[in-house]
Amino acid sequence: MIQSMTGYGKSILQLLSKKITVEIKSLNSKNLDLNARVPSAYRAKELFLRNRISKSLIRGKVDFNLYVEITGETTNTQINEAIVKQYIDQLKSVVDGDTTELLKMAVRMPDALKTEREEIDESEFIKILEAVDDALEAINNYRTDEGKALEKDFEHRIENISSLLTKVIELDPQRMDNVKERLRKAISELKETVDENRFEQELIYYLEKYDITEETVRLKNHLDYFTETLSHKDSNGKKLGFISQELGREINTIGSKANFAPMQQLVVQMKGELEKIKEQALNVL
Repeated sequence: MIQSMTGYGKSILQLLSKKITVEIKSLNSKNLDLNARVPSAYRAKELFLRNRISKSLIRGKVDFNLYVEITGETTNTQINEAIVKQYIDQLKSVVDGDTTELLKMAVRMPDALKTEREEIDESEFIKILEAVDDALEAINNYRTDEGKALEKDFEHRIENISSLLTKVIELDPQRMDNVKERLRKAISELKETVDENRFEQELIYYLEKYDITEETVRLKNHLDYFTETLSHKDSNGKKLGFISQELGREINTIGSKANFAPMQQLVVQMKGELEKIKEQALNVL
């Protein structure tokens, strides 16, 4: 069973005086690249949250956001009355104006507002962790669903390559006859007497040079291994990528040895299917 690295999970927690939203998004990446945005009040717990997310998601470019919206009547931000009054007095010494207008100016000045740092409530943080776990479960379910779609696409592409390989094997005798015929024609055009034994030796040499039996057998084995790896519980994108490279090596060798237009056309189609597999494998966890 494979998982995609693309996913999205969200969880909303409603407390007495605040609403907390946990949002996690992920895209494909070679390693884990975790970007966390948390309010300053929870900064002390950021490393703990990062470790929890890392263990669950393993790999991918992950964006973790923790939003806090105050819904109660209390606030941690207070007007610094002494500072504001000083600003108003100073402004009055500069210009005569309405006190309300001067107040509007004063509260925009530095240190006019003060925010008392809120201590983390452990019982509240436990609920936040539960919300994080809910979001992680949601994104992992999303990744699993995406993985199922990828798996179906992989199976379809592998089946197409297998079908094309069967056609290549069926064409091989015709290709070899074509190679023999071209050699005989080339010899006959020389209008020279050729030693039949020497000709047979050269013919065997060229036939061995153009033989693709080993490549077709290895390609079939790699296709079977790819399918087997897909259904394995420890399947991962990197392993599928390595197998894809081996598939490409055998397909390229068949193409270079083919020297026969109908077979080369089939090889081009196999390469097209393999490129789609490689693109999709980059998104597998």
